Amino acid sequence: MRILDRYLAGAVIGGTLLTLAVLLPLLAVFVLTDEMGRVGSDGYELTDALLFVTLTMPRYLYQVFPIATLIGALIGLGQLAARSELVAMRAAGLSIARIVQGAMLGGLLLALLATSVGEVVAPAAEQRALAVRATATSGDAVKISGSGFWARDGNAFINVRQIEPGAKLSDIDIFVIEDHRLTSATHAREARYRDGHWVLSDIERSQIGLDRVDVERLDQARWDSLLNPRLLEVIVVEPHALPIWGLYRYLRYMQETEQDAGAHEVVFWSKVVQPLLILVMIFVAIPVLLGSARSTGTGIKLFIGIALGILFYLVSRTFTYLALLYGLNPALAAFVPLALLTFGAVMLLRRVG
Repeated sequence: MRILDRYLAGAVIGGTLLTLAVLLPLLAVFVLTDEMGRVGSDGYELTDALLFVTLTMPRYLYQVFPIATLIGALIGLGQLAARSELVAMRAAGLSIARIVQGAMLGGLLLALLATSVGEVVAPAAEQRALAVRATATSGDAVKISGSGFWARDGNAFINVRQIEPGAKLSDIDIFVIEDHRLTSATHAREARYRDGHWVLSDIERSQIGLDRVDVERLDQARWDSLLNPRLLEVIVVEPHALPIWGLYRYLRYMQETEQDAGAHEVVFWSKVVQPLLILVMIFVAIPVLLGSARSTGTGIKLFIGIALGILFYLVSRTFTYLALLYGLNPALAAFVPLALLTFGAVMLLRRVG
């Protein structure tokens, strides 16, 4: 039985890898086409765009993994069905539960691979991609490191720990160096871009003299800087590109500061269910294949599987929008579509059995 389990798992894994080998180049072409609009402006060249696209591919691989798994399972197990191997297995006494178990073994390995890519490789590659684009468009004036975003603005050196959508910066340090010595150090809790300039909030500023340091605290102050939202757009990391532990820390920060974290919570829970979704997609593929093994061709089954994948995507997006619009529980928004898909697969499997 272990040999058959490995055989079924290998069919699922092989079909999924084949599907990814077809999908990823197509995605790369689409992303490169979108990125070509930046080429030729602000020092951004074709080589930079190609490197950026290459570095963002792990994130896209992670995002398409569930549908690729569904298609791959249909292809891999469909080949076994086309050669009547699944029929022979059942005739030899192999139950549907054992077929599911063997396929799920492959799904478990794929889920581990997808999680490794999505939570380890993709975030690091995405950060590197943004650093490549930021450096290309700003020269050496902008750097991204483990300590956050660094920029030089005249004789001031700026460190921003958190860049948020909507032209908002959090946890900012501004160091001014004159005559080869530090003359001023300013820390602000946040900054917002308004009417062509930045407004700092909750400020602590230290004026450093030769023999003394004067500290002042301000609620707000104007900050004129060369930094602008257009530049920051190229380095803002979207929530879906963050690792799950990074999202968790960010959610805690937003909750502590009493900010709306609904969109980030939805992304967090969608990442939680991603490995389960990969397993469920394989589970869905089995009744689709076994339900009409003799009367339906592989192409029709593949079409049915893709249609189910698209339907699930639409349902899950609907629940996401409902959660954001009506303030529903983000965990429910992530798990309900998965539960509906699992229930439908169980019903189909019982009918086949």
